[in-house]
Amino acid sequence: MKVLILCTGNSCRSQMAHGILQSFDKSLEVYSAGTQPVSQVNPLAVEVMKEIGIDISSYAPKNVGIYLDDAWDYVITVCGGANETCPAFIGKVGKRLHIGFDDPSDAKGSEEFIISEFRRVRDEIRKRITEFYITEILKREIPQCSCSGKG
Repeated sequence: MKVLILCTGNSCRSQMAHGILQSFDKSLEVYSAGTQPVSQVNPLAVEVMKEIGIDISSYAPKNVGIYLDDAWDYVITVCGGANETCPAFIGKVGKRLHIGFDDPSDAKGSEEFIISEFRRVRDEIRKRITEFYITEILKREIPQCSCSGKG
């Protein structure tokens, strides 16, 4: 199963969602990209993901253009900007979903407040991506019972 997670900058939310989803099942092909990718993954995203045992330090922002011709089971946008400007895919897209999150890199204030915003968004992503995994991916893999109900 192939999943593409899109965001604008591909520096925080899409990278965290990528790491979380990949951690559930190594056989999934999970990728993330941005419509306007920045130069590196936000170091605070890397830090808060390490706190939950997921290493995204080797991830790098990519431009969605490299994936336009590929076929995808799911394309998930995780921010409003990517949802509104998401390019038309030439390849096959089985299902497109939008699961939006606040951008923690927009947080202003003390260091404690900013890191707390990264943790809050990470936890929201973990909750929503877990729900996606259970309701979308696992339900496709579990054979439906054809029982008659008679013992």
